[in-house]
This record gives sequence, structure tokens and C-alpha cells, in this order.
Amino acid sequence: MTDHNQQFASDNYSGICPEAWAALAEANHGHERAYGDDQWTARAADSLRSLFETDCEVFFAFNGTAANSLALSALCQSYHSVICSESAHVETDECGAPEFFSNGSKLLTARTEAGKLSPAAIREVALKRQDIHYPKPRVVTLTQATEVGTVYQPAELQAISATCHELGLHLHMDGARFANACAFLGATPAELTWKVGVDVLCFGGTKNGMAVGEAIVFFNKALAEDFDYRCKQAGQLASKMRFLSAPWLGVLQDDAWLRHARHANHCAQLLAELISPIAGVRLMHPVEANGVFVQLTEAALDALRDRGWRFYTFIGDGGARFMCSWDTEEQSVRALAADLRAIMAAF
Repeated sequence: MTDHNQQFASDNYSGICPEAWAALAEANHGHERAYGDDQWTARAADSLRSLFETDCEVFFAFNGTAANSLALSALCQSYHSVICSESAHVETDECGAPEFFSNGSKLLTARTEAGKLSPAAIREVALKRQDIHYPKPRVVTLTQATEVGTVYQPAELQAISATCHELGLHLHMDGARFANACAFLGATPAELTWKVGVDVLCFGGTKNGMAVGEAIVFFNKALAEDFDYRCKQAGQLASKMRFLSAPWLGVLQDDAWLRHARHANHCAQLLAELISPIAGVRLMHPVEANGVFVQLTEAALDALRDRGWRFYTFIGDGGARFMCSWDTEEQSVRALAADLRAIMAAF
């Protein structure tokens, strides 16, 4: 079995990008005020306001589970419900944290096409029952880019937002890979959030080159009331907050965040181009962000593992996910594709 230097199981496997590392080093001089009352956190928040071209409330959390869960808890009461896709991270991979932090708000799953919610699917769930015995729908949460690597177009987001406003629902965006969506569409962060009606975004930093850290951005500032207390209660108020916020200054400067996302997307496109012509290989979803979802036989998956490759197979029989990162090297992509080509040729 070959010990590969790079893997494709998750973009969380990657290291820290040089911009984030340099910002951490720069912040590590002298003393600073604690608990977010420092220059780095203030500057990072202002940089995000500039990036989004609007005055917004900004908070920093350690990880995406906390960011999503706390944001959703701010948008609803315990007797409310949250509409999400059946494959949403909040539904499948956050260990009940959204329900926990909201004191019991129920997640209601809606059908999707290529990982995307639609106005019709949202309306179907929201209007299914309206009696007092059912948790009242209050929030829609969508993921950009989606869990299967597809990307919502601005017009799709606008239509979902209009449906939310019609039904009295808030709109939350899980943006763990928001940078990859911006890179794919060539759209500004503003064009994919508040300009199309998003109330709050959880902007992912970890999957785009940081060690830790997500930014929770409230475009509807009224919804952020007492959110700092929620963060403190949930153990998300870092005492040395500058080490959570300073890396944002590094990646936002000179659009490093976008450059890294473009590179990850490029590597995913390259992998798709190399393996899609191989007999017995089928792409399960359009490759729009930094993930490639492939249908293979169990024997082929086992053979790839035998050659030292790591990947996730949580998407059904024969489905494999390959994620590219900010630091993925083209030679790693080509090595994976070559191994898959050789394996399929042997069957």
C-alpha cells in the first residue's frame, strides 16, 4: 500500500495556508485585550463588513457545528422548526447540536434535487401542517455549496428568499464552503447573501485554509441581539480571541480566500475530467465546487483503499466523495486518477 502525501477524504485534512499562518504569527506579539476586545478581532470584523459591502454583525466561533447551531438558535424558539435538506450537515453530522442549542427546535427535512432545496419543497414542508400540535416552521437553512458539491445560483437563492418572506421564515446559510461557491459563480459575497435575502451566514474558514474558525455574519442585525451571550454560554467565546480572528485578516487580504477556493475547485474539475472517461466510472453530481462524487463498485472502492487512498463513502452504495483542498497538488490528482484508471482496466 502506498503512503500518499495528500488525501481526498476531506478538505479538513489540509494544513494551514501561509496567509493564515503569517497572521497568527503577527498576532503573537505582545499583550492584547482578551475575549474579543482586541484590535485583531475588530479589524477582522471590519474586513468582513468591507467584503460583504454592508454593515453587519460579526462573531467568531471555533467550528461549523457551533456556528450553525448557535445561529439557528438565535432565529427560532424551542417550539419552532427548521426546514433543511435531507442531506444537510445540521441534520446528519452535528450530533443533535442544533436541537440542543435551540432547546429543542425540530429539524424538518425537505426533498432536494442535486442537493438543492427549492421553493416548492420548502412550501410543501412549511404548509404541511399549521395546527398548534406541530412545531411551527420558522427558519430555512441551506448549504452553499451543497453537501453534494452543487452551487445555488443567485436566482435560485432569490426565489427561496421570496418564498421565505411569503411564509414568514428566516433564511440561514451554512457556508462551510461559501468561498468555493463564490469562486465557481464569479459572484461577490454580497450577491450571494444579503442581496438575495439571506439573514445570516456561517462563513467557513476551516475548509479554506485556517486551523479553526468560522465567521457568523448577521445581515439582519436585529436577529443578533444577545448573540454574544449565546457564544459565551456555549463555550465559543475564546479568551485569546485574536488567534481565532487574526487568520481572517490574513486570508481576506489580497483575496487569498478566493484564490485558494479557485484552486480547490480547479483540482476538482481536473479530477472529474481525468476520471469521467474511464469505463465503469460515473459522476453522481455536477462538479461545481471542490468535491467530486463518483459511483463505483465496492470492489473498485476496496482496490483504491488497498492502494492507500482515503475517501468517504457515506452517500449510498458505491458512492465515493473526493474533496480537493486549498493545497491540493495537481500531481496528487493525477496519481489518484491513474490508480483508478488502472483499477478499472483490471476488472
